[in-house]
Amino acid sequence: MSGRLNVTGFSLPDELREPVDAALRSAVENRWASRIWDRDPTVWSADEPVQAKIRNRLGWLDAPRSFLDNVDELRAFAEGVREQGFQQAVLCGMGGSSLAPEVLAATYGVMPGAGTPVHVLDSTDPDAVRWARESFDPATTLYLISTKSGTTTETLSFLASFWDQETHGRGISWPSLHFAAVTDPGRSMESIPHYNDFREIFLNASDVGGRYSALTYVGCVPAALLGLDLEQLLRQGQNMADACRADSPDNPGLVLGATIGALAKAGRDKLTFIADPAIAPFGAWVEQLIAESTGKHGVGIVPIDREPLGPPAVYGPDRMFARLVLSGAPGWRNATDPLVDGLVAAGHPVLEIEVDPDLGLGAEFFRWEFATAVAGAVLGIDPFDEPNVTESKDNTKRVLAQYREHGMLPSFQPLASDGPLTLVGDAALRLSAQDGSVQEELRRHLARLKPNGYIAIQAYMAPSPERTETLEAIRVLLRDRTRRATTLGYGPRFLHSTGQLHKGGAPIGWFLQLVARHPHDLPVPGAGYSFGTLIDAQAIGDFQALEAHDLPALRIDCSDDPGTGLDALRHTLEQVLE
Repeated sequence: MSGRLNVTGFSLPDELREPVDAALRSAVENRWASRIWDRDPTVWSADEPVQAKIRNRLGWLDAPRSFLDNVDELRAFAEGVREQGFQQAVLCGMGGSSLAPEVLAATYGVMPGAGTPVHVLDSTDPDAVRWARESFDPATTLYLISTKSGTTTETLSFLASFWDQETHGRGISWPSLHFAAVTDPGRSMESIPHYNDFREIFLNASDVGGRYSALTYVGCVPAALLGLDLEQLLRQGQNMADACRADSPDNPGLVLGATIGALAKAGRDKLTFIADPAIAPFGAWVEQLIAESTGKHGVGIVPIDREPLGPPAVYGPDRMFARLVLSGAPGWRNATDPLVDGLVAAGHPVLEIEVDPDLGLGAEFFRWEFATAVAGAVLGIDPFDEPNVTESKDNTKRVLAQYREHGMLPSFQPLASDGPLTLVGDAALRLSAQDGSVQEELRRHLARLKPNGYIAIQAYMAPSPERTETLEAIRVLLRDRTRRATTLGYGPRFLHSTGQLHKGGAPIGWFLQLVARHPHDLPVPGAGYSFGTLIDAQAIGDFQALEAHDLPALRIDCSDDPGTGLDALRHTLEQVLE
């Protein structure tokens, strides 16, 4: 396995060497790399209709090189924004449209004196939207509307809110100059309200899927606003693209994809990231890429992002680990070496990738895109579609239609209530209801964990550092006491990332849906409902989708005060898991 990943370490237990080596030999002998670059869809499917769709999803291969030609245009746009007095930008998007910008902003920040801060809004919780409305002066804020389809409900709701704020009672001249968009041409662009009035429309090629778009306008426009060295970012991506062309065991994307695909097939399907804090935000982007690309038709790789590192005893035999380290910064690596050595000694596969500190995420964006495409071939699935993503969306539309007709959302008969917590079960829990306590219902739900399963904590509430801290404590508690891999996501954000895996991947998920009420709601202008109603409908729609797949799901209402509710849940789980 020498040198093939450009890694400083790669450890496999003996019983996993043969399947990994076999997968890589097959990829090399069958010329997967050159066939991918030749746009040959037979790498993934023998079905002609599927092949036709795949051919229209491979434009990401050329993105680093082609967008180098747009650097001057992007710099001019960003300079014009600064010269006109804009002091910040709010990017409105979901999933692939928001994650790469968030990674770049969180990892590299804004270049002093040369950039404009970029803040990402991807929560429909009214508290999150209100924060974005009240934190930034509309007179000095640029709103970047990013949606591939042009019809993303959340993104268009954000647009409606900010357009209303800019155009009513603010006395702003030419408010439309405060809006720009990243979208696809034709119907996608035309579906965005007011698009004709925007100061700029950046049109991506339609043959790039959202989760493979980090090195297109989706990532490049925010990077330009931040003042990052776009040429360096894209050259990092192009250098990695060039390295991924060869049908060779030295191809970094080919070997990474073959490895994670083979390990998943061998039962090590929980890909757990251990990342240097300086580049830890990258994990959220990789999580979406892998989950949405591989989680379908009953198979998939479950990405585990930002799960705190624990001792080997808390991990089950379904893990593989990827440690991402920042080259030239040995402090964190040295500090985590003992724990990683313990994982290796316990027989877990561990690979380590060094990331260049000079905008090296440009290379990693491409490496993981290519590797994910290869992993899809190993698993025998099309990594470019998302067959289950619309389920929750369609349910949400039905719930909102019911709200418009009857003036209320669907109600649920609780299984149990105690203080700030009210529990609602899926069909299986409801049919076997025993008039139990909150503790007893949590025990019944925990009894449904599968031996090789994972725990998904889904928080439909506005993100905050305090809530995240409590959620992480709940996550670690569940991980340590059950030895199951855990994921944590804020809704509706994760519906555009891990949502596909939840419904389409292996049916081994165990779901804890956390919701809250909205004492300070906010209307969605022109929609006939509020942001609170929207996020509640999204939670209900997702719960119904999980239930339709016979997946174990428990919904917990944390009342008007999510902080108090989450604290109560943590305390209750500590008692239940003693």
